[in-house]
Amino acid sequence: MTAQYDAIVIGAGAAGLMCAIAAGQRGLRVLVVDHANKVGKKILMSGGGRCNFTNTGATPANYLSANPHFCKSALARYTPAHFIELVERHRIAYHEKELGQLFCDESSKQVVKLLLDECAAANVEVRTHCSIEAVLHVDNGEFRLRTTQGAFSAPALVVASGGLSIPSMGASGFGYQLAKQFGHEVLPTRAGLVPLTLTGKHAERLHDLAGVSLPVEARCNDVIFRNFMLVTHRGISGPSILQISNFWQPGDDLRLDLLPGIDIDALLQEWQRERRDAELKTLLGEVMPKRFAQRLCEHWIANKPLRQYNAPELRGIAGLLSSWPLIASGTEGYRTAEVTLGGVDTDGLSSSTMMSRHVPGLYFIGEVVDVTGWLGGYNFQWAWASGHAAGLALASAG
Repeated sequence: MTAQYDAIVIGAGAAGLMCAIAAGQRGLRVLVVDHANKVGKKILMSGGGRCNFTNTGATPANYLSANPHFCKSALARYTPAHFIELVERHRIAYHEKELGQLFCDESSKQVVKLLLDECAAANVEVRTHCSIEAVLHVDNGEFRLRTTQGAFSAPALVVASGGLSIPSMGASGFGYQLAKQFGHEVLPTRAGLVPLTLTGKHAERLHDLAGVSLPVEARCNDVIFRNFMLVTHRGISGPSILQISNFWQPGDDLRLDLLPGIDIDALLQEWQRERRDAELKTLLGEVMPKRFAQRLCEHWIANKPLRQYNAPELRGIAGLLSSWPLIASGTEGYRTAEVTLGGVDTDGLSSSTMMSRHVPGLYFIGEVVDVTGWLGGYNFQWAWASGHAAGLALASAG
């Protein structure tokens, strides 16, 4: 016996649930299936358990894609203000941390509850522990799913199964396999918003500084992010590094300004005039973490009292501090990556409905698509916006 629905959504994450809500509110009978034991696992872990659910400044410029224009339509039609209104209607207290990033005051569980409550109100059926064994597209245009919980069919199928990041939470390449099954191109994927690893001299010199954090300006391929860097046992992390990781590939030149916003030339000259007898490592330890300053002066800069440096030496030190070359060997990979870069090629999708150009009634939304946001709530906003666009399209088609 095959259970019939108007639409089936694969994946009970942010994008899938938002799509189901939008369609269900407009009268469609929607089923959401997920192989995991509970819904919204990435929502639950995001923002240190407080869910950075959107960014008030989200614009298409904050997203990476082979087609940078693709995300414009969905983002314009479902904005951060729309999701904030939903959060406020459910009386979830929230705050802005920095740079437009909005977090729950209490727990990310509140966002999952919001989505499930909205699903219940829209008569959306959500099934967890439901693994898909086969997906068929039959002659009458229906999609038939064979699952561990029985057979289901619908004239519309939405793939919201996410990317490859954090496999320990059940991430898999299932959405990419489905895309290929239905004739879609899948662009090469790689880990995004991910810590960088160090080997060789950099690793030897820095690994015992794990836990040290300092503000930096990271530069790579004409992109700049200013925020904190964190030294780890295997390399470097922190917001500035996670951001730049989306733009860095092995072999690319990566530079860090270790004193962002400071005129380092002027500072060194001032120190030479007014604190001539102090050693450089002591003075640097006043404007950055002491242990980091000492390590710089052990391996990268000759340490001596300020009066002993000549003008060219001071210029060289300023140049190094403002453009410190960091040779990263790779990334920590999908294990700790927050997102997956690449994915289903947007050329095969409608930007306004998220529907396949190859197979009527087939949709791809969220992280499985080749649209990746910066760190700071942008990826959730893409999930809400792309899910909402597909949900509206389902309703108008149905």
